[in-house]
Amino acid sequence: MFANLSLKDLTNDIPALIAALLVVALMATAVAGPFLVSFDPLAMDLDSLKQPPNRIHLLGTDSTGRDILARLVYGARISLSVGILASLLSLGIGIFFGLIAGYFGGRIDAVLSQFFDIFLAFPSLLLAIGISAVMHAGLTSAMLAITLVGWAGFARLVRGITLSLKEQTYVEASRALGAAPARILYRHILPNALPLILVAGSLRVGSFILLEAALSFLGLGVQPPTPTWGSMISLSRAYINSAPWMVIFPGLAISITVISFNILGDFFRDKLDPRMRV
Repeated sequence: MFANLSLKDLTNDIPALIAALLVVALMATAVAGPFLVSFDPLAMDLDSLKQPPNRIHLLGTDSTGRDILARLVYGARISLSVGILASLLSLGIGIFFGLIAGYFGGRIDAVLSQFFDIFLAFPSLLLAIGISAVMHAGLTSAMLAITLVGWAGFARLVRGITLSLKEQTYVEASRALGAAPARILYRHILPNALPLILVAGSLRVGSFILLEAALSFLGLGVQPPTPTWGSMISLSRAYINSAPWMVIFPGLAISITVISFNILGDFFRDKLDPRMRV
């Protein structure tokens, strides 16, 4: 399936190319943040309260005089790391349980499927809020909450793919030759399921970033004064009329990031998912 994807496909799809460039730029910004901004994102300046965008502060300052651009750059680290790492952790857990449920079937499948359904029965945001509320608020708790919210969806997807692939001739031949279930799963089923799994993972990164922003907005994510895009909006919402740039720029950062990841996810789905090809 990966043979169906090439750099030429990306360059021929202008929206996907722009989205890929934006994602790369955001990741580079997050990594090189300290070298790109000259202001301390935590330093307050009482002489520069709520300044609009200007030559010194390109995106303005907040209610305590902190540079918004510096806070956005440092906040990108948290938003991107939570979104990507939570997606990888959710994928790992979902792949493990999904493979077991789909391959072995029977009572194991029934028990695990009921477990998947319990997590999928709750709205993602409400479940994340509930998990975060019983844990100490912070980066680790936010990431764990998002991971626990997302893994069941991946597990359900992997289970369905495994149910289909285990009936293929090459799997039956391997089983007839005496191959152990672990070898069949990781040498035959997983490699063939991986493209569709990665498509699902790329599509969920944007929603996980949005979920982290929502938790931070509600005060259940990373705690102030550490800058995150969600907490920046939360702390600035009282000034939306008098200093709208304090809310607009973090909102734009979230929107651009989520849309870029969603466009890339759609691109990968169109190229790697055989159901999308005529």
